[in-house]
Amino acid sequence: MDAQFLAIDRIRQVPAVAVVVDVMRAYTVAAWAFARGAEKIVLAESTADALALTDRHPGWVALKDGPPAPGFDLVNSPGLLRSADLSGRTVVQKTTAGTVGALAVKHAPLVLCAGFVVAEATARVLRAGGYGEVTFVVTGEDGRADEDLACAEYIAHRATAPHATTAPGTTPGPVTGAATSPGTTPGPITRTATTPGTTPGPSTRTAAEPATTTPDPTTVDHAAPYLRRAAASRAAVELATGIREGAHPDDVALCLELDRFPFAMAATLEDGLMVLRPHTPH
Repeated sequence: MDAQFLAIDRIRQVPAVAVVVDVMRAYTVAAWAFARGAEKIVLAESTADALALTDRHPGWVALKDGPPAPGFDLVNSPGLLRSADLSGRTVVQKTTAGTVGALAVKHAPLVLCAGFVVAEATARVLRAGGYGEVTFVVTGEDGRADEDLACAEYIAHRATAPHATTAPGTTPGPVTGAATSPGTTPGPITRTATTPGTTPGPSTRTAAEPATTTPDPTTVDHAAPYLRRAAASRAAVELATGIREGAHPDDVALCLELDRFPFAMAATLEDGLMVLRPHTPH
């Protein structure tokens, strides 16, 4: 598989297969919405479009980045969303980067949206399809968000080397259209990465949360360098220190839970709208 990693503004043509990555927090939130019962997620072009959609469909719920706002039912936070009852609901999502990235490749034959919580399921879709070329859209910070790039590189490696026992090195090679992160030195391996400057503590799960998958130890070992990069990213620091509004203290940890959910997420055009749904790999 030939993988390229592009910022949103570097997309020049319609890719055959696109994997749109937004770890913190759009596609972690989307996965949680499905786990909480949502039927589908409509990816909106703008906040005005999101509100117009919920006006036309009173049963739909709207979600956006930042603090709570009039007309929006939810904010883009997995920690705040995980207790919501979304059974059978349609969620309209508008975020700064994640939804923009998916809409930029909306005409691709296959669009997958991903974060670490659905990494292995996404890689399984790519392995099963045997695709020759895959474009990873690194949505955050104009393609420089290291949490998104780390996740994209991890999924690409899992798609091509699913039985690898160690990471191919902690300093990635050159990529197209996105900067690589500085090299890192592996440290102690934990089940999931934690917020920068913190010590792993009690699980962030609650009794009401859905059952999840459990990665095998080999997979966790392989993912550890990528998760450490994401935990040290600018987005993780800003979430942890309260710079980003509409956040929950558990958001970073929830975004870095490897393979929490067994499904991938695929977006397709339906009646002119980009609609995201769970996709179970075969």
